[in-house]
Amino acid sequence: MQQYHIVSRLAIYLLAVVFIIFGIFHFIYPEDLLVYVPNFLPGGIRWAYLVGASFILVGISFITNQYVKFTSYLTAGFLLFFILTIHVPNALNAGDAEMRQWALVNILKDLAIMGFVLHIGAGAHHQHLHFEEND
Repeated sequence: MQQYHIVSRLAIYLLAVVFIIFGIFHFIYPEDLLVYVPNFLPGGIRWAYLVGASFILVGISFITNQYVKFTSYLTAGFLLFFILTIHVPNALNAGDAEMRQWALVNILKDLAIMGFVLHIGAGAHHQHLHFEEND
């Protein structure tokens, strides 16, 4: 059973690093991400910073194993929001076939990440930094 814990923790650490890199990207290139903020949301570029900070905090949460259930479910909500407000409209309305294809890829990517964070959140009561025989 200890092998399973090591592999699952490594997978969570890898996802945490990805989230931290995504978060840093949001701070370095917020103007590039501004075009993806739906027009009905007030605040403009602040959303790029908010999402970036959220991604960094999720990564830290996963690495430190603190507030994992909360941050997992919050992240799943963010990703569902991105899918419904950004990627689906792009997939349906983009004039260019390549842009529609990229929107579909982004839908699938965010769905996969959402599934992973939901799995992490559902099993958060088992995520300890020490390994126990009865887990």
